[in-house]
Amino acid sequence: MSYFGKHVRLNRLLSENGRLLSVALDQAMARGVHEELVPIRRKMEEIVRGGPDGITIHKGLVEQVFSPFANEASLVLKCSTFSPWQPTYDTWLTDVIEGVRLGADAVSIGCIVGGDDQPEQIKNLSIFSKQAAEYGMPVIAHIYPRGNQIPEDEKSDWRHHAYAVRLGAELGADIVKTHYTGSPETFCKVIASTTAKVVVAGGDSGGDVRQAFQMTRDVLDVGGVGVTFGRFVWNNPNPTAVVRALSHIIHQNGSVYEATAIYEDMSKVNLR
Repeated sequence: MSYFGKHVRLNRLLSENGRLLSVALDQAMARGVHEELVPIRRKMEEIVRGGPDGITIHKGLVEQVFSPFANEASLVLKCSTFSPWQPTYDTWLTDVIEGVRLGADAVSIGCIVGGDDQPEQIKNLSIFSKQAAEYGMPVIAHIYPRGNQIPEDEKSDWRHHAYAVRLGAELGADIVKTHYTGSPETFCKVIASTTAKVVVAGGDSGGDVRQAFQMTRDVLDVGGVGVTFGRFVWNNPNPTAVVRALSHIIHQNGSVYEATAIYEDMSKVNLR
């Protein structure tokens, strides 16, 4: 079986230094429709203007919202979701073939581990990755250890995150997205535990841009390949500035100080 198609798609998705700056716009079904995601077309334009490598979005919005920007960023088709009422269960929504039809450079699927329904979710991930391999499609697995069997005070433990990212690699994911564990010392253990490329989510950084920039810098310094941020980007009054600043860290190996200066300078100008 040839894997050249996967190689081509990964090269389009990842930057020249093998890193990834992706923005997730798949949150409405998972968390409800936030005011900053209305109207979604304007938000997409602001984000793409900053120059991300990829956009994660559900199938119904690809042709309606993403299509005008198809030559400016890679499409990552989100193929599952949780919901405000089932926050620890990612249900499978579509398949790899639809990703091929829509021109995606990667497909992504969620998987919550550490809960009663882990067996079903990891089975879904395994079947999904098999299908993706048949079509030469990279898989990004969003894997978080937040199931009901993990005590609340242990959900940031690096050991659970190491388990999550290793599970992703063993089931065929090319890139695994998970939460940052709070320090470079613990997160380097998470990265060392897997053969998959690791990116982090940004939801836990809140609205503190410097904190998010520092987390991004720390992740890269211990061997991560980048970030897939959602709320942190689109919930900011100036998403373009956030993406440009993150790009400076990820693609130019810039410092937190430099990224903060870029963000502050751009935020002085109304880009809308």
